[in-house]
Amino acid sequence: MRYDFASDNTAGMAMSALEGLARANKGFVRSYGADETTARAADAIRARLDADAEIRFVFSGTAANAIALSMLAQPFEAVLAHHSAHICTDETGAPGFFGHGAGLIGLPGFSGKIDPLALQAQLAEEEVGHRQPPAALSLTQATEYGAVYAEEELRHLIEPVKAAGHGVHMDGARLTNAVAAGFDLKDIARLGVDILVFGGAKAGASCVEALVLFNKGLSRRLDNRLKQAGQTASKARMLSGPLLGLLESGDWEAGGAHANLMAQRLAAGIAQRSAFVLAHPVEANTVFVRMPSEAHARLNALGWACYPFDDGSVRFVCSWATQQAAVDELIETIVGLD
Repeated sequence: MRYDFASDNTAGMAMSALEGLARANKGFVRSYGADETTARAADAIRARLDADAEIRFVFSGTAANAIALSMLAQPFEAVLAHHSAHICTDETGAPGFFGHGAGLIGLPGFSGKIDPLALQAQLAEEEVGHRQPPAALSLTQATEYGAVYAEEELRHLIEPVKAAGHGVHMDGARLTNAVAAGFDLKDIARLGVDILVFGGAKAGASCVEALVLFNKGLSRRLDNRLKQAGQTASKARMLSGPLLGLLESGDWEAGGAHANLMAQRLAAGIAQRSAFVLAHPVEANTVFVRMPSEAHARLNALGWACYPFDDGSVRFVCSWATQQAAVDELIETIVGLD
């Protein structure tokens, strides 16, 4: 079975990330994030965001998201998010676990983007003592369906939330792909996002995500919170080193651009040469195809791992490591399913 397009988690580490790990591995340095490699990685992220922020490196996006949301919502409150967001569909209740009961309120919208009218309707609902009221908004950039919010779209979602006194979290597991599609990283702080998860694993690093707190008022006893959650790395340089390698080489951006380009090639080949229909616009590194279950089963039987997604379409994911030859081979196989 080939896993080239099953997920961007199936790819290994980029060479610059491995080199960053090798450099970080040398000698004896201070532990628990007090080392030079970790400081440089944090500075590199701040420079790209053009913002001062508290930054910590954790082992997974699930932990980063859940811990971030626990800072924004009390146990008797809830987080607004698209109903297909990773925190709603793929994190096994982690936001509620880390938030000691904090809830999730799913909102509709095309291709994983929250519908502004649905958000406004939810914000306008009367608060009662029998339901968890919203306390924060979670946004995903790029979305679970590969859509990329424009600055104006984000502003129309964030402004009413901030006006209501609520916090804002951004899940940036595929942030590099959003950047490659034209999103300006500097808009994140300008728009009023309180906490960002800056993606590393899907971008070609090891198992690392950066927790970025623009709202420094939330950082009180942050290290205690992370330690209790099992997210404090004793050898933090082993987390930050690979991400630093990506950032200093420019491969964080280049890898996202390559993944998006491969997704465009795959989508064009399927749309132009097969009878199958694309389920969503292809703006980042994912391609969703309307495919009968019989055709999907044949594709799996031919050795291509790909999975049905929440809307019933079949998802194909490109990464920094996707080869053009593999894209063309997959296209030929899909065309042969007609």
